[in-house]
Amino acid sequence: MLRKTVRVGFLFFVVAMLAPVLVRSATVDWGGASWYTASRAPSGLAPQPEAEPRAVVQVYAARTFGWRGVLAVHTWMITKTEGAPSYRRFDVVGWGGGRKVRENFGAPDGFWYGARPELLLDLRDEAAARLIPSLHQAVADYPWANAYRSFPGPNSNTFMAHVARSVPELGLDLPPTAIGKDYRQLSDPIGRPPSGRGMQLSLMGLAGLIVSPEEGFEVNFLGLSAGLDLKDPAFRLPGWGRIGPGPRSDKP
Repeated sequence: MLRKTVRVGFLFFVVAMLAPVLVRSATVDWGGASWYTASRAPSGLAPQPEAEPRAVVQVYAARTFGWRGVLAVHTWMITKTEGAPSYRRFDVVGWGGGRKVRENFGAPDGFWYGARPELLLDLRDEAAARLIPSLHQAVADYPWANAYRSFPGPNSNTFMAHVARSVPELGLDLPPTAIGKDYRQLSDPIGRPPSGRGMQLSLMGLAGLIVSPEEGFEVNFLGLSAGLDLKDPAFRLPGWGRIGPGPRSDKP
């Protein structure tokens, strides 16, 4: 009886995780656009350096290209010190040889192969200036700088999770669609979640959970994350991101 109950419970859990993804897939335009013609133009979300002399830190997310966009976003960070004439953009890109951490791979706030970016975090002035040296050090210390694996990681979202975890003052809450954010080595399954606050248990991003004042309660299974945000009330759903009246970090 117990074994049957466990099987039924597990089946219900799997269906509950997959259902939002299936619904999301029905809303996507599956047009035949090519990645090499998709827009990477500036979106206008980052202030022009000449119009904003103060220090700036911003974090973006945009849906990945093609069918992966049903499930996942690509995340990156830009920084600008006070008075600097330009931004520095940092993200991880899987294709191409050599180092996967790229600087200025595209426009600071550019479309990600046709997908308009969403601003996850925006710090200005002293709040940004104080963190920029630590953020740049976290980029330099990223342990998988020459490795990339789209699933379960390390990937672009693993990179942003590492940066945010290394600098908890950033207060970054990565959306549940940032697949790869929960990737941890088998030798380090327990620690801080990406926000840097609370507790995370994760088996290489394939299964785990987060309990945190930032992320709330979140369960991860095969890269799909679902949970409940109590600080800014919202559901955290696979494929959709945050759904609720609280501030949203990821819009479909």
